[in-house]
Amino acid sequence: MPNSRIAYLACTAAIVGAGLGAAPPAGHALHVVKPGESIQRAVDAAEPGDTVLVSLGTYHESVTVSTPGLTLRGMGRGTVVEPGTRKAAAGCAADGNGICVTGTAGHPLTDVTVASLTVSGFSHDGVHAAYTDRLTVRGVTAVRNGVWGIAQEQSVRGTFRGNTARDNGDAGLFLANSVAEEQGATDTDGTVVEHNRLEGNRIGVTVRRLRDLTVAHNHLTGNCAGVFVVGDENKPKAGALTVRDNQVVANNKSCPKTARLFALQGSGIVLTGTEDTQVTGNEVRDNVGESPASGGIVLLKSLVGATNDRNRITGNHLEGNSPADLVDTETGGANTFQDNTCRASRPAGLC
Repeated sequence: MPNSRIAYLACTAAIVGAGLGAAPPAGHALHVVKPGESIQRAVDAAEPGDTVLVSLGTYHESVTVSTPGLTLRGMGRGTVVEPGTRKAAAGCAADGNGICVTGTAGHPLTDVTVASLTVSGFSHDGVHAAYTDRLTVRGVTAVRNGVWGIAQEQSVRGTFRGNTARDNGDAGLFLANSVAEEQGATDTDGTVVEHNRLEGNRIGVTVRRLRDLTVAHNHLTGNCAGVFVVGDENKPKAGALTVRDNQVVANNKSCPKTARLFALQGSGIVLTGTEDTQVTGNEVRDNVGESPASGGIVLLKSLVGATNDRNRITGNHLEGNSPADLVDTETGGANTFQDNTCRASRPAGLC
């Protein structure tokens, strides 16, 4: 065994004894990064199954993870990753991202974990993942990044749990089939977005052109829109999703229109161009605005005219939303509204 790996293993007991984190699995190394040292250098030295533990402090760099089974873990919000001062020619930093977890179309990157750190101030995304399988992002605080706080595309079986995404330029959490290409919805094989706190973003959670995904037990407030489930005319259609047991409260920030979307304000949960989606058990209140998507739970055609079909809106508690608690802007899609607690709907009779 190389001397460097022996040294990393030898320090594991001391690190765990000091309460800085759990030991990696037996036979794997723990790489400890201290302020003034390079996270990327430790990541590059790690082998599959190793853990890179980043001590409290601020680190001015971008980090690319391409090793399967790697855990990149900080020591809580006080482990901060911010942009560096050097201009990168290519890669994660050049794209304006903080932490990139990247596989390829033919060889997805498996079983990576990013946990317990803050990523802040990047011009594009705090954390960006592409072509991954069983990625876990937990306990990450993504703050004031230019586009998305935490984003994933072309990936399956992800878990996003216990994160905070605040004041990011677009979505706090963004999940899509592909960022750059127009194509039908892809199956995530059960990706889960749960127990996250999403505040002050343009949109709390965006799910775009995906199937088989659950958004549950999240707290969304102070965004322009809470949850946006987006489909279009491509096939297969977006849907077969579950949005349940979320608190979606006072998402009344005002956001101007963009090239892709009209102005937003006061939107709780929005379905557009989606089929066979279950929206249930959510608390949706005090979302107020005058956007086409304003209201508590809103169904509307996509910008390219794709309809919502066979969605079930059941067992939600709604109050204080305007222009209405339930809004269905289309007819004929066989969408079902049942057992919801609410006062006003458009059209009347949905409550």
